[in-house]
Amino acid sequence: MTLTASTLRPVSDTGLSVTALGIGSAPLGGLYADVPKADALATLEAAWDCGIRYFDTAPMYGLTRSEHLVGHVLREKDDSYMLSTKVGRLMTTTRAGRQLPPEPPKNPLDPGFWNALPFREVFDYSYDAVMRSYDDSQQRLGLNRIDLLYVHDIGPVTHGELNARHWEALTKGGGFRALRELKAAGDIKGFGLGVNEWEVIRDALEETDLDCCMLAGRYSLLDRDAEETFLPIAQKRGVALALGGVYNSGILAAPKGGRKKFNYADAPAEVVARVEALRGVCDDHGVPLAAAAIRFPMRHPAVTCVVIGAKTPAQLRQNVDWFGEDLPDALWRDLDDALLRAEAA
Repeated sequence: MTLTASTLRPVSDTGLSVTALGIGSAPLGGLYADVPKADALATLEAAWDCGIRYFDTAPMYGLTRSEHLVGHVLREKDDSYMLSTKVGRLMTTTRAGRQLPPEPPKNPLDPGFWNALPFREVFDYSYDAVMRSYDDSQQRLGLNRIDLLYVHDIGPVTHGELNARHWEALTKGGGFRALRELKAAGDIKGFGLGVNEWEVIRDALEETDLDCCMLAGRYSLLDRDAEETFLPIAQKRGVALALGGVYNSGILAAPKGGRKKFNYADAPAEVVARVEALRGVCDDHGVPLAAAAIRFPMRHPAVTCVVIGAKTPAQLRQNVDWFGEDLPDALWRDLDDALLRAEAA
């Protein structure tokens, strides 16, 4: 069967199905640049019109702005969509005169958001916080249905020395227990982690069963970090994987000489060199580099879907076209060879 953006794929044994291409809403929350409300809503509408039915959001994105936007669109649709959001961050107001909790330390994977709403994030992975976050997200979305919950950004890259405390809240403090209770009650269909670190998903599987996890940027055309060690574990445990960050923050989708962001930061010279080596192979095959990047993760049986971000309807439709390109088998062999040569140089 030919894989298209609207092809439905099962999510482990949850009974849920997602489209092979999903839309994430971090860009609509103002990641890297402000996105006007009209553009954000039009982009979500374009995703629906293109047959995409998997929508992912999070309280973090625009400090709740993204959830409001996604809910505004989905409230007017039929129930064929699948929706995920995240827990781990509670939001508190920044209004004048209020005593605020300490601002969490900036981590290398959080570039901040333009035109965000006036809230401050408070990390909390405990039982009560997970339950409150679930309720808060429903109110922001204006929906009484959330299909999947991801534990957002747990791990040492995000939290550094504070991670042990957050991990204890998630495990001994009842965070996972709250998610199991929500699933058992039928309030959600499944749960997992939404992270940039595959190692923490591996560790979480020692604590509880996971249904679906979102992994960003660690299994891409450019970054194969999770391939040998983690993907076989996920496949063996029956964990569905939604792959985000397939362009590694845009460098694999930018034209030659364009934006050089790699994993939320400016790309080092050696990464730029590897990208240009991959681009040369794609040019030889008459294939856009971005088309190879968006389809690459789907070649692994552990991967259920790819989730992309877009800021305009034109960007969204371009991603759908790239995803649907018919790519020659020889392309993948030549890309692997080029990457090995570039890494050895």
